[in-house]
Amino acid sequence: MKHRFLTLFALLACSAAYAQLPPIITAWKINTTGATGYNNIAANVQSVQYSTNNVYVSCTDVPDYSIGPWGMNPNVASNQNFVYKFTRNPQKNNGTLTAIGLGHTGALLNGVSIFNCDDGMTYNNDGVWHRNAYVFEGQSLDACGGHPQQDGEYHNHYNPSCVYDIYDSTHHSPLLGFMFDGYPVYGIYAYSDTDGTGPIRIMQSSYQLRNITDRTTLPDGSTASATGPAISSTYPLGSFLQDYVYVAGSGDLDEHNGRWCVTPEYPNGTYAYFFSVDATLT
Repeated sequence: MKHRFLTLFALLACSAAYAQLPPIITAWKINTTGATGYNNIAANVQSVQYSTNNVYVSCTDVPDYSIGPWGMNPNVASNQNFVYKFTRNPQKNNGTLTAIGLGHTGALLNGVSIFNCDDGMTYNNDGVWHRNAYVFEGQSLDACGGHPQQDGEYHNHYNPSCVYDIYDSTHHSPLLGFMFDGYPVYGIYAYSDTDGTGPIRIMQSSYQLRNITDRTTLPDGSTASATGPAISSTYPLGSFLQDYVYVAGSGDLDEHNGRWCVTPEYPNGTYAYFFSVDATLT
């Protein structure tokens, strides 16, 4: 009886200790059942290890839900065998900001890569008018808003509809993942007020479509080194990233689509990113 009591006490102590660990360690969707996803690849996160300063997430980049097909996209998802590294001690960068470029900028809790909104191409290869992936690659995205790139890395460019209920406007969106700076990523709903009070509502981006009739200037008002295509049904406003301008204070989110706020997982507050949509949840 004494041995059993000690064993139970040890298990409870371990559970209590684990519960005190931060979400960047405990929130990942670890595959403990041998579940498989696309093409029978082991799904989700395979293991999570951590040190005092970092968290190491091993994953295949394939989720346990159905993905595909990817119209007009010859690529297929494959096991990426990633080990992602996240800091446990994220800090605001008060110096020169880091240009993240293309490729993965973070990961969903199931290990699926998060890409930004750039599809990696520009109009006429001019290096100026960067194409909006949602517009130019939309036909190749599956029902979950994802597709694989040429090396088989499956990724989401925008709001991952298979990960949470995007129509549940009564609850704060769940924690969806982390960016590589260590800060969390949430869905589209949050508390109105940054202190965790107020009604739940959609977080509004502070990026607005520009009031332009042609593509000769950049969002900062300077003359573009190359003229973009005429605004038309072929290239409607919003087709290029430079069709948007950041208007500070016009929405809830800053220029990185984030804000400092209280969330369910961070009752003392954190910087957090949010997926952003328009009034039609697009």
